[in-house]
Amino acid sequence: MAALTPDIGAARRLVVKIGSALLVDRAGGLKRDWLAGLAEDVAMIKARGADVILVSSGSIALGRGVLGLPAGALTLDQSQAAAAVGQIRLARAYEEVLAPHGLTAGQVLVTLEDTENRRRYLNSRATMEMLLGLGVVPIVNENDTVATDEIRFGDNDRLAAQIAVTIGADQLVLLSDVDGFYSANPKEDPTARRFDLVERITPEIEAMAGDPVSGLSKGGMKTKLMAAKTAVAGGCAMAIMEGSVMRPLSTLAAGAAKTWFLGQGDPQVARKRWIAAMKPRGEIRLDAGAVAALGAGKSLLPAGVTAVAGAFGRGDPVAILGPEGEALAKGLVRYSAEEARAIAGRRSGDIEAILGYAGRGPVVHRDDMAF
Repeated sequence: MAALTPDIGAARRLVVKIGSALLVDRAGGLKRDWLAGLAEDVAMIKARGADVILVSSGSIALGRGVLGLPAGALTLDQSQAAAAVGQIRLARAYEEVLAPHGLTAGQVLVTLEDTENRRRYLNSRATMEMLLGLGVVPIVNENDTVATDEIRFGDNDRLAAQIAVTIGADQLVLLSDVDGFYSANPKEDPTARRFDLVERITPEIEAMAGDPVSGLSKGGMKTKLMAAKTAVAGGCAMAIMEGSVMRPLSTLAAGAAKTWFLGQGDPQVARKRWIAAMKPRGEIRLDAGAVAALGAGKSLLPAGVTAVAGAFGRGDPVAILGPEGEALAKGLVRYSAEEARAIAGRRSGDIEAILGYAGRGPVVHRDDMAF
């Protein structure tokens, strides 16, 4: 049976990546009409109860126009300066176009270290989950003001895919200057054909990726394919479409030209599989009441912990054991071993008095646990 093409109208959690060339003209000015149209689309999607996260390029392109920096490649210092100026204006622009729809924008700046370091990864994930829970539209960008070449994603296609996996999105849309993935570069090969649907990224598909780069953006088709591999492995479907049209997400829903890459399974299942494959750095033993609570889909609270073994830090994987030492699950712990021992068997309301701060909720959240 043929695979079903994803439907953006069915997305529960949607990540949208916006390229620099869509937001900023060649004179360095912001395309406000286009951005206002995108905001209308976001409001429409939010109105049906879905979460929306925007991964936005444009801060350096916008800042270099304000600062009057020369055309062509910028030095690292120039890029960082342009980003510092552009990020303020970019965040303000999103705030201004979302506000008329009753939506609040929140800026999230990340670097590659934030995803490679487990503690920073959990912090980023917790922040975005809280923002989404409060109805905020997170505007995510690479923190170009401090990122060096060694700690850069290098393009927001890959960043968007990593964000999609981090927050368990089921769909990712790359708004680009191309209308999909082709068998060859269509500007060079008139016989090149666009794929409507890619069910699996095979070596043959990878070999087809050229590397065209527009004047204002860094990402070519190779980086988009790298993004697709990250996204689909995390259970997230990904679309590439030409985004310069007004109301691009509405246009996508109406059947615009695009290429969908199918996610490999459910994003939450993929995350649980990733956690289950980790090597535990410690153990947490539970009482019978906590075991029953986990079986009912609850998170692990400190009151149900009877013993803690090992030396682990916040965000490390731990084995979760029953009263007799039987293995129940693995999970990413929200406290260090020392902190977990201090609050074991205590009520959540006692955490602040014991640790000196309000704490981070459960010892292991149910979303960070694999049975």
